[in-house]
Parts: sequence; structure tokens; C-alpha cells
Amino acid sequence: MIYINAFLFAGTLCLIGQLILDNTKLTPGHITSIFTVAGTILSFLGIYDIFLTYCGGGATTIITNFGHSLYSSGIQGYYESGILGIFLGILCKPSAAIVSSVVFSFIITFFFNPKD
Repeated sequence: MIYINAFLFAGTLCLIGQLILDNTKLTPGHITSIFTVAGTILSFLGIYDIFLTYCGGGATTIITNFGHSLYSSGIQGYYESGILGIFLGILCKPSAAIVSSVVFSFIITFFFNPKD
């Protein structure tokens, strides 16, 4: 059942993103920012943890999970070091995703050339 929930959750978010892209003048960068902020808000409200429980990988591969990771690592830093810990710990969890995206993008540039 978790596979179906993962598919439905990720598919619904992709559908929402595509509808926003097709029916508004927002760019993919705007939509990415909206979904990141939405993930942060859902995490603040305690809803995103429910999605992680019932949807598994469908909730961890979407851009909303980046917002959840930022929020949860910032809160963890706050509990460990106070106000300054928010800034010190905010990138602890999502740092692996950021570094891997930069490294893999760099590697891919060796194999493909941009179109002129």
C-alpha cells in the first residue's frame, strides 16, 4: 500500500506543479520555491511527518522534502544551540542533496554539450 500512497502523493504534487506551470506565467524556479516553502509550512504544522510515514519514498524525493529538511535541521539546531543554532544547523540534513546535485551536474557537463 505504501507504493500506491507514494505514487499518489508524488503524482499529485507533480500534477499541481504542471497545472500551475500551464495556467500561470510562473516559471519552474517560482514553482520550485513555492513547493519548498510549502514543504516548510507543512513541516511546521506537523503534517509532513505524516506524509513521510504513509508515503515513504514518494514524500522524500519531491522538492517539498527539501523544505522539510531545512525546517527540521533548523529546529534541531535551535534545540541544541539556541538561536544561533538555527543558522549553524540549517544545512546539516540537506547538505548531502545539495552537494550531490552540484557534483553530478558537474560530471554530466563532461558528457553533454548545451545546444546553441
